[in-house]
Amino acid sequence: PSPERTEVAGVPLAEAARMRPRHRGLLFAFLLIVLLPLLVSAAYLWIFAQDQYASTVGFTVRREERSSAVDLLGGLSRITGGGGTLETDILYEFIRSQEIVTLIDERVNLGEIYAEDWPGDPVFSLWPDPSIEELHRHWQRMVRISYDSASQLIELQVLAHSPETAQLIAGEILSESQKMINNLNQAARVDIMRYANEDVEVTIERLKAAREALSRFRTRTRIVDPAADIQGRMGVLNNLQQQLAEALIENDIVLATTQESDPRREQAARRIQVIRDRIAAERQTFTSADQPGGGDENYPELIAEFERLTVDQRFAEEAYRTALAALD
Repeated sequence: PSPERTEVAGVPLAEAARMRPRHRGLLFAFLLIVLLPLLVSAAYLWIFAQDQYASTVGFTVRREERSSAVDLLGGLSRITGGGGTLETDILYEFIRSQEIVTLIDERVNLGEIYAEDWPGDPVFSLWPDPSIEELHRHWQRMVRISYDSASQLIELQVLAHSPETAQLIAGEILSESQKMINNLNQAARVDIMRYANEDVEVTIERLKAAREALSRFRTRTRIVDPAADIQGRMGVLNNLQQQLAEALIENDIVLATTQESDPRREQAARRIQVIRDRIAAERQTFTSADQPGGGDENYPELIAEFERLTVDQRFAEEAYRTALAALD
């Protein structure tokens, strides 16, 4: 039985639904955009597309763990890097680059491999005699690479129309990757050795200059070590002070036991004056230009210059030992 229709006063009833042109257009668009490409793709994959095989390989870059003299030198360890992160990033870009395509193509003829099924499978094959740019674009379709930055693991999935070819290309990628990493490490080692040798040469010249400056100071002043020289002078001064005390005592004895006309009184007084003059002269050499070295500088300036030269020599020696340890 047909459903009952309830009429509302003053409101017209809706007409029964029927197919309109826009509905037909939507249906046609659905068939054209969705169903037809799906059917065409399924038919191509079933009839024309050739089977593809995948060879998967995963690897990571690890730096050798070992202790060396460089590790003991603080900032110099930055030269060698702290791990394989940089190398892995470079390797990831290398596998996706045109350079590796050129290298592998020279050995296995990638253009011929990818054109085996042309023109029977034009979608998944490459036309014969492609340019390197076309070969590189097809390479990016056939070689899928994923990179986990946390674990630094690179995983490759190499597609080909035969399992042997997929495995061959995967092996070539692994071989070229190893060569590239080894070349990077070799270049880094060469650079480090060059820098280390340059540092040793620079520090040797600096040490030579510091030692020559100290030698010129000793030649000019005729003082090997100001500290030892001061100690020697202080010994002379102390000895003079002791002689002065003895001369004063002797003078008191002479004054108490002789007449005013006795010549020993004059000799004792003259001896005291001579010792006092000698003490004054010795003290003067510590601050005046009249010093045994014969130079124009006063003694405090000589001590300051000697300390500066000594510090320079010690710094040059330490820098040389550090550079030599880095070179070792």
